[in-house]
Amino acid sequence: MSLINKEISDFKVQAFHEGEFKEVTKADVLGKWSVFFFYPADFTFVCPTELEDLANLYDKFRAANTEIYSVSEDTHFVHKAWHDASERIQKIQYPMLGDPTGALARDFDVLIEEAGLTERGTFVVNPQGQIVAYEVNAGNVGRNADELLRKVQALQFVAEHGDEVCPAKWQPGEATLRPSLDLVGAL
Repeated sequence: MSLINKEISDFKVQAFHEGEFKEVTKADVLGKWSVFFFYPADFTFVCPTELEDLANLYDKFRAANTEIYSVSEDTHFVHKAWHDASERIQKIQYPMLGDPTGALARDFDVLIEEAGLTERGTFVVNPQGQIVAYEVNAGNVGRNADELLRKVQALQFVAEHGDEVCPAKWQPGEATLRPSLDLVGAL
């Protein structure tokens, strides 16, 4: 079953952000674009490479009015410990959400119940709180923040210009497509 256009559920979690513990709720997500970036666990091997990749592009996501929320089943206390111990994780400026009960992971359908871990799921949520794009990868394959940023920018463009679509590899400023009315029903 597709999660496209699914409204995210109300939630309240603890996060490690900017050196402090903070509460994050659905209300914090509404009104701007968001990326929920689920990863299996802190203190692992592929995860820090992905989170660092996002950290390196965080300014570009923020310039696109998009907040990044990394999410694992670890607590906010474990996120802090990982931050304190890892040079890669120390680069992170976005909120690291703790989801020890699995409530968020279940809502986004990425929880591996028997392991207490999540799949590598990436979800783009529009300002209305609806999932507009997502991708779930096998646990041993890292993701690319450059491509994620491109997708966010394309989704934002299409949301603003509803009569245009973005072709493969589209970048901001490049030509888009305007489907004819005859083709719209075939899409």
